[in-house]
Amino acid sequence: MPIYEYVCKSCDHELEAIQGMSDEPLTDCPACGAAALERKISAAAFRLKGGGWYETDFKKDNRRNIAGENKPKADKPAKKADKPAKSDK
Repeated sequence: MPIYEYVCKSCDHELEAIQGMSDEPLTDCPACGAAALERKISAAAFRLKGGGWYETDFKKDNRRNIAGENKPKADKPAKKADKPAKSDK
């Protein structure tokens, strides 16, 4: 069930209420008793838990690429260059 935020127009009291989506909005302020509560518009809380939502749950063929698993390898030290040919000057 979602958490709705309310603010009282009369006393500016703010509160949160867990309500079903089809429940009627609250109207009476618990602080001042006035019928002046208004539902605030707020961002939805959405969180993905675990090693990675796409990586662990929905990737095809059981292939996983957990963060850090396929890090690029450090470049190998360059081979010593062959000695340059001597010029006849």
